[in-house]
Amino acid sequence: MRVGVGYDSHRYDPQRPLILGGLEIPGHPGLLGHSDGDAVAHAITDALLGACALGDIGSHFPPDEERWRGADSMTLLASAVERVREAGFQPGNVDVVVVSESIRVGPVADRMRARVADVLDVPRTRVSIKGKSNEGMGWVGRGEGLAVHAVALVVSAP
Repeated sequence: MRVGVGYDSHRYDPQRPLILGGLEIPGHPGLLGHSDGDAVAHAITDALLGACALGDIGSHFPPDEERWRGADSMTLLASAVERVREAGFQPGNVDVVVVSESIRVGPVADRMRARVADVLDVPRTRVSIKGKSNEGMGWVGRGEGLAVHAVALVVSAP
C-alpha cells in the first residue's frame, strides 16, 4: 500500500458556478481555474497520482492546453483512477478537508462522498469529506478563495 497527499486552492470567481466534489453548489461564487475549478477533485487526483509516483494533475492535464478548458474535473479524476489501475494499484480510501470561511460543506458532504466514491469505484464508507474554517486568518480567512487538502491510500490491485 502507498499514501499520497494532494492540495489545491483557487480564488473565487463570481462569474462561474461553484463546483465541488462533482456537485454544483448554488448561491456561492465559483472557483477560478482552467477546468471547472473543482478543487476537491483536483486535490484527490493529486493524492492518487502522488501515491503511485505518477506526477501531478498538471503533468497529465496541462492548464495551458485548450482541450482541458472548462473540463469536468470528475472526468479528470476518473482518468487518474485509470492511470492508478494501470500502475497496478486501486484506490483504498480518501480523506478530504475543504478550508473555507463561507462554504458550508456539512449539508452536501454525503452527496459529495457518494459522487467521489462512484468515480473511485469504492464504497462510500471509504470517502471522507469535511469542511473547516480558517478562523479568519490569511487569504482564505479574508474570503479570497478556498483550499483543499486530500490524503489517499492506494493498495495493490488483485
